Amino acid sequence: MKPVVALVGRPNVGKSTLFNRLTKSRDAIVADFAGLTRDRHYGDARVGSREFILIDTGGFEPDKPTGVVAEMAKQTKQAVAEADAVVFVVDIRAGLSPQDQDIARYLRAANKRVFIAVNKAEGMIESPLLAEFHELGMGEPHPISASHGQGIRSLAEAVLDSFEWPEEDEEAEGDEGRPIRLAVAGRPNVGKSTLINTWLGEERLIAFDMPGTTRDAIHVPFERNGQRFELIDTAGLRRKGRVFEAIEKFSVVKTLQAIADANVVVLLLDATQGVTEQDAHIAGYVLDAGRAVVLAVNKWDAIDGYQREMLERSIASRLAFLKFAPIVQISALKRQGLGPLWKTIADAHASATCKMSTPVLTRLVHDAVTHQAPKRAGNFRPKLRYAHQGGMNPPVVVVHGNSLEHVTDAYKRFLEGRIRDHFKLTGTPLRIEMKSSRNPFDDKGS
Repeated sequence: MKPVVALVGRPNVGKSTLFNRLTKSRDAIVADFAGLTRDRHYGDARVGSREFILIDTGGFEPDKPTGVVAEMAKQTKQAVAEADAVVFVVDIRAGLSPQDQDIARYLRAANKRVFIAVNKAEGMIESPLLAEFHELGMGEPHPISASHGQGIRSLAEAVLDSFEWPEEDEEAEGDEGRPIRLAVAGRPNVGKSTLINTWLGEERLIAFDMPGTTRDAIHVPFERNGQRFELIDTAGLRRKGRVFEAIEKFSVVKTLQAIADANVVVLLLDATQGVTEQDAHIAGYVLDAGRAVVLAVNKWDAIDGYQREMLERSIASRLAFLKFAPIVQISALKRQGLGPLWKTIADAHASATCKMSTPVLTRLVHDAVTHQAPKRAGNFRPKLRYAHQGGMNPPVVVVHGNSLEHVTDAYKRFLEGRIRDHFKLTGTPLRIEMKSSRNPFDDKGS
């Protein structure tokens, strides 16, 4: 599972600037689910080959119990509880404040790995002002400048070095013979727990939940028709004696980790509520992660013909970027549609791990060019020479040739469609990369 790092500190010390610097974006997955405010943002970050989930929090004032400030403190406390490590951001120009001391006391009591980031320290790396932050008793302060990018990498590496990481060859190990890792994702109360309980009751559980902390998504192995699966549960499944009960409990972190760790994601929608903004957020994260996905519309039996038509339109418009995903109508409570759902999960996994030979891909590319050549761009006519597979889950097709930087997105979609049709790919994103060879005659007289 990707480790989780929370950024904590009083208001205006530069946490959001640091968040944007580490995630290399101005975007965040905004946690505006029921019971959460917009004060907690989630994003993916990477240093080298090491990836982690970053949480940005609102300004933290732990000792003021009323109003908006109390709500911000609640959000920050939840972020600290979810995190494996905390980066405590302070401001060198403002100096050590009583509020910083209060936050430090709270973090010590929370018993988390804490790293002090002394922000706004551009040009002050050797400043004696750094010394006062040793008073916090939380190890060596890391001078950084979030706005200028100074000291960020060494801070991130110090945080990541505190985790154990799998060996390279362990990562590279193939998925042959391994169970299909299946995540069930969706908003609270869409029926994730009901679906999971139905599966576990119907499909005869093979093994119990593996050890994990309450924050982690829980892995439950089971088997169906000879195929092994590993269910990555985000609904808060717990074992109580010999009875399994699932509590509909939502953690953004658990969902992001489960999606990143899965081969296939079942994105559960509630037919009675339509497609919400949060459904689209989660779907976007699944797409960015490159995961195979099946859209399961739960409570289909609870809506009439007109509502069904409106829902289908809503899915087509709001989730247009998931056109490749099969849609299955189910009722988890009444156990309807579960057979077709299992078939689409198996098809999506087969598509995501499909092996495509170089000769076949090259022939498909040549046939596509014969059918419709890419447009000229000024003096340049892109020439597509050959293609090969560059990865799986999601499948990646790498096309080689000349002037391929001028190939339009529309033409890439045309190529994608032909490759999808030939290999009958369903439920998986397909990525097409263009690699141009340098033409030795480009520099010769014009």
